Amino acid sequence: MVQNKALSLLSIAARGRNLVSGEYAVENAIKTGTAFLVIIAEDVSANTKKMFMNMCEFYEVPLVQIGTKETLGHTIGKEFRASLAVTDEGLANAIVKKMETREE
Repeated sequence: MVQNKALSLLSIAARGRNLVSGEYAVENAIKTGTAFLVIIAEDVSANTKKMFMNMCEFYEVPLVQIGTKETLGHTIGKEFRASLAVTDEGLANAIVKKMETREE
């Protein structure tokens, strides 16, 4: 249920052009400081997960795992997406809050 709320915020971010998707675009957003939150699918490869975890830790960008590649892609109106970056700080904070309530 909480995951659905987080995903609906992602679709809002996508419609407002406050989201980048795809490995190269997400990596670029992290390195240029425009990413406020990175989201990776739960079914990404171990290498992809490790790469994003290390990069996010180095650049101090929060990282969460939500859904599958298919779910993430569908949410933003595209094909499969393994990684997304939210480029709006307010939306990023709202998604993190939704994810934290799930874990309690």
